[in-house]
Amino acid sequence: MSRGLEVDGVLTHDRPIVARYDDSVIRSFGPRATTIRRARGLAPALLRLPVATPPLVAVGAQLKSTFTLAEGDGAVLGPHIGDLSDAPALEAYEQALEHLSRIHGIDPQYAAHDLHPDYLSTRLARRWPGRVPVQHHHAHVAAVAAEHRLEPPFLGVAYDGLGLGDDGTFWGGELLLAGYTGYRRLGRFSHAPMPGGVAAVRRPARMALGYLLGGETTLDPIPSDLPDQEVIGRMIARGVNCPVASSAGRLFDAAAALLGLCDVNSFEGEAAMRLEQAAGAFPGSEPLAWRLERQGGLWVYDGVSTLRQLLEAKADGEPIGRIGAAFHATIAAVTVLLCERAAAEHDVTQVCLSGGVFQNRLLATDVLARLAAAGFEPYIGERVPVNDGGVSYGQAAVAAARLASA
Repeated sequence: MSRGLEVDGVLTHDRPIVARYDDSVIRSFGPRATTIRRARGLAPALLRLPVATPPLVAVGAQLKSTFTLAEGDGAVLGPHIGDLSDAPALEAYEQALEHLSRIHGIDPQYAAHDLHPDYLSTRLARRWPGRVPVQHHHAHVAAVAAEHRLEPPFLGVAYDGLGLGDDGTFWGGELLLAGYTGYRRLGRFSHAPMPGGVAAVRRPARMALGYLLGGETTLDPIPSDLPDQEVIGRMIARGVNCPVASSAGRLFDAAAALLGLCDVNSFEGEAAMRLEQAAGAFPGSEPLAWRLERQGGLWVYDGVSTLRQLLEAKADGEPIGRIGAAFHATIAAVTVLLCERAAAEHDVTQVCLSGGVFQNRLLATDVLARLAAAGFEPYIGERVPVNDGGVSYGQAAVAAARLASA
């Protein structure tokens, strides 16, 4: 017979929460560590900017939202807030911004913001008369460079889910030649349609069909056993709600779906996490097939050629984890070759790795090691998140440099 538990008392309080801070999250790999969530214990510790600035606020992105307040060469990266489409999160964002502005005595004259007009953070930036738009992946790369106090120029490898590019398409697998005031796009991942737009982010199987039925550089469709092929195929053929993306994150989603690891993301990044977990048991795998082509002045990695061999390996009975490890090795090898092509043309050896895909420890470790072995100086965000939590700091660095040069 069970006995009831007696409780002598409960300690609680009704004091209001002045500043909301989640737990910080840091992930280590080898001698390095990268910050996933900069919050309690880390924020709002002072960071430095490479260029002094008049008072400004950088409002960040939509997901994993943060803001950065800056004046002079000092920058205060606020706490991780979360998805601004959630009303309580938006309220917390505004309260935290008001609180830290008052504590640090910063009255912003300028607001740096993302190019995406529908981000709530971009709409918030309209409160300030002076606005500085900053492309999403330039902000990612600049955040790493500013944290490590790099002198430009530097190469930026920005791999994430989605960010609006300056050509109106969604970027996410980008190689940039950058400074703080600007950048030049040197390479990218191949385009693929996203059937259903945001629905393709939630459903990696849709993204896989986007690559197989509508990939940019491989002309003949590749058969698979994924569901809804006929309906998705018609959407792609007619261009109905199929925005185009050059995203590394979406390619990871497609690979995970084709290997049967995840058809639906029940949380952000689930497919890529399952792929990384499966691949971890097979270190040292050789890359799959891949192709790098020159198109319109850019180096373009054809992701479909890799997915084709991934399916062939699966049909041959190769272990799913080994194929996943080979996929990771492929992306690492492609990244290094992209940087080698850029270095040969522009004589740059500093490489900044950023974007949420580099939260993947297996990929980040391999890319850093391969770049160092090839003679590069690779850097990754350590105190500043490589995901969208670091975008506001990168925006602040870019805006400061542009204001100083104006």
